[in-house]
Amino acid sequence: MSKRAAIAAFAGALALAAHADEKAWEFAATGYWNAPKEGDAFASGIFTADRDPWHLEARANYEAVHAQSAFIGYSFSWGKEVTLDLRPIVGGVTGTARGPIGGFEATLAGGPFDYYIEAEHVDDRVGGSYNYAWTELGWRPAEWLRVGLVGQHTRVYGGDRETQRGGLVQLTQGKFTLSAYWFNPGSSDQVVIGALGVSF
Repeated sequence: MSKRAAIAAFAGALALAAHADEKAWEFAATGYWNAPKEGDAFASGIFTADRDPWHLEARANYEAVHAQSAFIGYSFSWGKEVTLDLRPIVGGVTGTARGPIGGFEATLAGGPFDYYIEAEHVDDRVGGSYNYAWTELGWRPAEWLRVGLVGQHTRVYGGDRETQRGGLVQLTQGKFTLSAYWFNPGSSDQVVIGALGVSF
């Protein structure tokens, strides 16, 4: 092999390695529009980056309005027909809430059904520590459609009701997912959330 051919082969191998390394990362971003019936609407967002078992996550207006948080996690997976994915996470929040956060995210799935939960303890040095949780029970009758029940325990909306319950609908087309959540239907504490997510 000539020197020029060797250099070309090495350059090609580097390009393939760089491409493979680039493909090892998976990214996702989701924007939410939160519309409480008795409060001001606001936007929130989540951005994630995953590579093998490692997970990075950043949030805005999630633990509290005008607060930003960031996390690192490590993923574990078990099962084939019925799968369990568990991801402990640690991080912190700053802004209108400030302090360390510890928690986990988990998904149990089998056939068209799945159960998802994310829970965390926020050691808030501003408004007092509290526990937050978001949970979904979903059924996917078609690849593009997911419906189910949703619940959350949060104080982001204020008021006396920290536990919210309702329904969800998700439509998926390729890398895009459009979601609608309706908490406390018909009550004065009603909250409607619309979300658009993309993976890349």
